[in-house]
Amino acid sequence: MAIATSKQTEFRSPAHAAAVARADALRAKSTFARPADESSIEATARALRDKGYDVHVVDDGAEAKRLVFQLLPEGAEVGQGASQTLEEIGVTAELEGSGRYDAVRARTRAMDRTTPEGLRAMRKLGVAPDWYVNSAHAVTLDGTIVDASNTGSQLAPLAFGAGEVIFVIGSQKLVPDLETAMRRLEEYSLPLENARMQGIYGIDSKIRKILIINEESRADRLHVILVREAVGA
Repeated sequence: MAIATSKQTEFRSPAHAAAVARADALRAKSTFARPADESSIEATARALRDKGYDVHVVDDGAEAKRLVFQLLPEGAEVGQGASQTLEEIGVTAELEGSGRYDAVRARTRAMDRTTPEGLRAMRKLGVAPDWYVNSAHAVTLDGTIVDASNTGSQLAPLAFGAGEVIFVIGSQKLVPDLETAMRRLEEYSLPLENARMQGIYGIDSKIRKILIINEESRADRLHVILVREAVGA
């Protein structure tokens, strides 16, 4: 999760302006915003491969985007979570605007959320796409992937519902252990998401649900793209 800086943002309320200012200061000073060193990247990639995942290490967001679309079959049904990483590197725009994929999120956004029938259809379509692309909030050096959500909508496809999953993860999200991953969620990711939510809805976010992937039972289901540069939040 990430937000625009105060120089790029049109403030919608005093609370939004204050949240963005806090987020800007946090990003400037936090070690959670800095890319990992090469030894940490190599150790994490090795741990993920030891679990049987398809792991790629790339230099930057442009290379990560190219790889995402090499992995996705033409015409595939593809879901995605709300992800600043995917927006920054251009994956979201390509998925939803190229016409080359069946973009699930574009369809669910168009559904009527005011009726029980519409909500049911949206929920069922969003939970089990053939492919799902997302980022993560943290990855430990032993290959544990951690993702958090306010509603949980993006966690169900990651945990089981999606046929195959592609993670795009900036190296600033690599952490030594699970305890540090939880600190990253609370101390870094949540304040940034609060600022984003203040701008869109005028409310704060919450960490209501957390997914911890220690190991995937069908290892070839997971594709992990680690990006050396910092992308996303």
